[in-house]
Amino acid sequence: MIQPRIQASFDRQTMMQTLGASLVTAGDGLCVIRAPILPGVRQQHGAAHAGLAFTLGDSAAGYAALSLLPEDQEVMTVEMKINLLAPALGEALEARGEVVRAGRRLSIVRAEVWAISGGARKSIALLQGTMIPVSPG
Repeated sequence: MIQPRIQASFDRQTMMQTLGASLVTAGDGLCVIRAPILPGVRQQHGAAHAGLAFTLGDSAAGYAALSLLPEDQEVMTVEMKINLLAPALGEALEARGEVVRAGRRLSIVRAEVWAISGGARKSIALLQGTMIPVSPG
């Protein structure tokens, strides 16, 4: 299931378009985003750049938080930490973001990012951060 307002927001993100990313699911405090590891996002050793893992994890966590907010609010990242666990080798990365605790002013979120290679999945990054609701516009 993908909440329509999350799909609409995702579709406005030119970064996600540039990365070829797509929403897999988004709603009820959970979001999964997948992107191919394109030639233009690799680092010098051939693995996906950590920036791709961070971008997908941050967005998945943010959309997880947005899915719990009222329709008249948006969300922005206050801070985000990443632990890189392994090189991101494979055909695609998949990030699963979730809300740990939804508060009135701040939400604590986390995400895990996997590299997908030939059907196998390997955890390559963990993120934890804080999101804040904002008024659109």
